[in-house]
Amino acid sequence: MHRNSGSSDTATGSDDRRLMIDMREVGKTFGGHPVLVDMTLQVAAGEMFGLIGPSGSGKTTTMHLCCGHLRPTRGQVTVSGEQPTAFTATTRRRLGYMPQNFILYPDLTVYQNVAFAAGLYGMSERRCRGRIREVLELVELGPAHTKTARTISGGMQRRLALAAMLVHDPHVLFADEPTANLDPMLRAKLWDHFRQLAQRGRTLLITTQYIDEAEYCERVGLRFRGRLIAEGRPDALRRQAFGGDMIDVTLADAVLPYIPALAAVEDVRTVDVRQIDALRITVDQADQAIPPILSTLTTAGAVIRSLAPYRPTFDEVFIRLIEQHRGARPPIGQIQTSAAAEGV
Repeated sequence: MHRNSGSSDTATGSDDRRLMIDMREVGKTFGGHPVLVDMTLQVAAGEMFGLIGPSGSGKTTTMHLCCGHLRPTRGQVTVSGEQPTAFTATTRRRLGYMPQNFILYPDLTVYQNVAFAAGLYGMSERRCRGRIREVLELVELGPAHTKTARTISGGMQRRLALAAMLVHDPHVLFADEPTANLDPMLRAKLWDHFRQLAQRGRTLLITTQYIDEAEYCERVGLRFRGRLIAEGRPDALRRQAFGGDMIDVTLADAVLPYIPALAAVEDVRTVDVRQIDALRITVDQADQAIPPILSTLTTAGAVIRSLAPYRPTFDEVFIRLIEQHRGARPPIGQIQTSAAAEGV
């Protein structure tokens, strides 16, 4: 659910989910240097939103503004209907925050650190014990519960911080690179847990240094040089980046003689010659375009070795959207040839 800053409806979204995080034309400046510029973002209850972008693009600053650690230089921020710098005690107990750096107590044990976090949120001792064991097992720290925080590895400290964020079962979670330095298996396990939290109605705003993790989120925002330059569902961003769906075709002979016929197919937007016998076709909808492309090629006498949809990685999407923002990409909708095929 995304609304423009001019929308007057700030209570609910188009899918009737309550708006939990609402940033309107927010700016933040440090020492005259703009870190956030006109940041407008809405996240609904039960939604998992991912912020991606290079270092210094304002992801962590966004988190601090939403948690009330910083005041915006301009614009408005509300979380659960309240300004973060004026949260009530009740609202603060419903929030969870995991910072990028480790801020727990190095001389307390793993268990004691999580118990301390639980106590800050007013959890009863009876409820506390079972819940602590549960979150420590989730982040695979159960066997290390008696070790002091200073003696465990950096990756284990990240998991400990995550456990401390989750222990009181918050309704709105702000996690700044929660899976940094974790192995792929645990990363996948934690994202599965985040998905389950969203299904239970929890709201999550997550930053990540792993661009491919954006695919786990319901919606993704791409930050670059202080601005939110793209926002939407992962598949929508992929289509925005590349102008539609893509199909890779390999023929038994040179592809150039068949390009005029392919360009005339109704759903074809671009034809990119990749190699002497291979091309990539951008279309409106791959499932609708494949049959006429097959028919066109076979009618023209081409021998097709392979034909299949191509799904770009989110790293490719990330790079392409930044290139578009910089104006470094040609307009979509024309026949193109890659450098590798210039001599074909």
